[in-house]
Amino acid sequence: MKNIVIVIDSLSGGGAERVMISLATELVQQGHKLTILSLSSRRDYDIPKNITVDYLFNGKASKIDRFWRIKSSVRRLESWFSNAQVNTKPFDLVLSNLDRSNNLLCKSNVSFVYYIVHNSIEEELKRQKKLGPLAYWYLFKSKKNLNQKKLISVSKGIAEEINRSSLITPDEIKTIYNPFDIEDIQEKASIENDAIPTDPYIIHVGRLAKQKRHDVLFEAFSKVNTNVKLVLLCNKPNKALTLAKKYGIEERVILPGFQSNPYNWIKQAKALVLSSDYEGFGNVLVEAIISETKIVSVDCPHGPNEILTGDLAQYLVPRRNPEKLAKAINQVLMDKIKLDNAEILTKVNAKHIAMQYLSLI
Repeated sequence: MKNIVIVIDSLSGGGAERVMISLATELVQQGHKLTILSLSSRRDYDIPKNITVDYLFNGKASKIDRFWRIKSSVRRLESWFSNAQVNTKPFDLVLSNLDRSNNLLCKSNVSFVYYIVHNSIEEELKRQKKLGPLAYWYLFKSKKNLNQKKLISVSKGIAEEINRSSLITPDEIKTIYNPFDIEDIQEKASIENDAIPTDPYIIHVGRLAKQKRHDVLFEAFSKVNTNVKLVLLCNKPNKALTLAKKYGIEERVILPGFQSNPYNWIKQAKALVLSSDYEGFGNVLVEAIISETKIVSVDCPHGPNEILTGDLAQYLVPRRNPEKLAKAINQVLMDKIKLDNAEILTKVNAKHIAMQYLSLI
């Protein structure tokens, strides 16, 4: 039995959070002791009862790594690790996720830490630069903190980006795809839900953020055959509706909000669409394949072209191009596609991914 801790900024509704809960669940099922340490006490996801969850700070914990607080925050983190190991064996592996967690752990005396890179660093920095010099400097310093650290990239594209860049020189970097409990997803996809529309629809799953490019999605959807609707599983449905009005599609958009089980919504969709400027991997693409739902995705950095291979590669379109995205959606709605033999399914099984993490010890 190994003793493992996952450190993450929060357990709110995001992709990295769901990935780590999936990994934790699989490691516990294999007989290992697993603790999730969330910096923030905010939580959207249900956590299995056999996984221990501790919270380091109350509320959002959004400023805990700023220069005026970081020393006290690091001491609090180190204290948690010391106390947690008093009555148990030392931690064999620590997995750090997202910037605030990385910033604290890299300044701490905690050992056996791997830092998981969930997104394109170059694209994040480009986006942050538009928010002003202070926001950019914070993120730039956060990424520089990964220098000479042991890194895990969730796609080969991220690893290639880091290796060709001069920003970070890691001590080592390994690619481990995100884990998916295929049987669990298929089971949840089959659960009946009366809230799911009976009218034909396509679906987009993702928070309302500039990275996800809802503007591109909405412009493309305005050119899609009008006999289908668009379901958005996002965290800010009111803002999404306001944006939809700008493209004249508000009558065709369905906004159920965040769903703890998105899989039955995905399974009933005629297709799933990803319109992002960038991703780390593109979890929803794999989840759609598992649910046997057709896909159209922009070929953004990174992940989609590692997921949509073979016959599925024809449904990759250039990013930021609503016309080509609309054309691909109209095409995929007519096509018959076999998804149960997709190559990616052999690479992301949770049991296989958990063994790759255990091999780090």
